Parts: sequence; structure tokens; C-alpha cells
Amino acid sequence: MVREADEKDLDEILKLYLYLHEKSIPADTEHLRNTWKNIINDLNHHLIVCEVDGKIVASCVCVVIPNLTRNVRPYAFVENVVTHVEHRKKGYATACLNFANDNTFNSSTSHKSLHLLSAYIISDVYRHEYLHAYTSAIWTQSYLRSGAFAGE
Repeated sequence: MVREADEKDLDEILKLYLYLHEKSIPADTEHLRNTWKNIINDLNHHLIVCEVDGKIVASCVCVVIPNLTRNVRPYAFVENVVTHVEHRKKGYATACLNFANDNTFNSSTSHKSLHLLSAYIISDVYRHEYLHAYTSAIWTQSYLRSGAFAGE
């Protein structure tokens, strides 16, 4: 099941981020809790999760930016796309990306501009898998304006 994260998901998301680029889970501080509360309450900040058997196995962040150009149409950045190592190559990241595409813009938005903000890639194999998740989603390469891959 793909959905937006809610307050109870923080601990699972932090554990999942160990498969992204984090080396440890941050200390449970007031700063961490306030940051989490701000993310959850921000109507333009969408932390999307995919659950399998009640566990979060993949997620992505999509932040919608209000915009005065392009006929006052917003654009969005996608970041922190991650899948638990035991659940990769099953389409869970793609499902999160499709959810972001389908659900983060309001119904009056006629133009969507989604941008991959950055990518931390540790190997050519993972880079291929990472790009495959994006291009497997309904987005085309033209929507994925990046080039921010390690080594490029």
C-alpha cells in the first residue's frame, strides 16, 4: 500500500534511510521531533511510503513549490528515493514515484514539472537501478532534469 507518511512513521523511515546514505539513526532530540512535525504539517511536503506486510519498505519525498511562472503552475522536486535492500526490484520505489506524480498536485494543475533534485549513487549498477525506477514510473526522461550523479 502506498500512502503519505504520518506521525507514527518516523522511526521506520529513519531505519529505512540507513539504506539511502545515512550511517546511523539521528538521536531522538527536540530538533528531530520539531523537524518531523514540520514535515508532516507542511501541505507542500509529501513524504510518501510503500508498506508491505505492515512495514515501510520504500519511500520518496516530493516537495511542491508554488510558482509565479508557467501560468502560475507549481513544480516539484523529488528526493530521498530509497527501497529496503531486501525489497528491491519489486516496483516499490516506482509505486512511490507514481503516487507522487498522481497525488501531490491539486486537481486544477494542468502542467506538472517534476525534477529529480540529486542522486547519491555508489556504483554503476545501483545508478542503473535508480534511473530505471524513475523511467519505469510514468515520467519520461525529459521530466527528470538531473545530472547530479556522483562522478558526473
